[in-house]
Amino acid sequence: MALFSLKINGSTQEVDVDPSTPLLWVLRDHLDMVGTKFGCGIAACGACTVHLEGNAIRSCSVPVSMVGEQAVTTIEGLSEKGDHPVQKAWLEIDVPQCGYCQAGQIMNAAALLNQNPNPTDAQIEAAMSGNICRCGTYTRIKEAIKTAANS
Repeated sequence: MALFSLKINGSTQEVDVDPSTPLLWVLRDHLDMVGTKFGCGIAACGACTVHLEGNAIRSCSVPVSMVGEQAVTTIEGLSEKGDHPVQKAWLEIDVPQCGYCQAGQIMNAAALLNQNPNPTDAQIEAAMSGNICRCGTYTRIKEAIKTAANS
């Protein structure tokens, strides 16, 4: 076990965990931040997407020891009131069905728009290709991203 001081959603959190513990399990099991979902455990589905220094990463495959001083943002920290442009567009376009993958989808979309505020359809498809939606809401996801980009 080791003590880690993590910058999460703008505040510092301390956890005493095995250094190899994936960030996902630190968030969910040790810090009770359950908005980030477990999907596959091998970084293939995107349900566990969070931001590390603004970049979308799969938290199931990043050991807590690799986080260091980098800022982590989870779905809980994307906006205080759920009014981030991507979150608002998600509701406007009525994207979610079951909702399980949506936190990861939203986090990936927000990172995309931070890096490219006006992506083309091809850029959206490429950036979002690693996020799986079992309900198949891909068309609405793309529409919501375009709506958020124009807001």
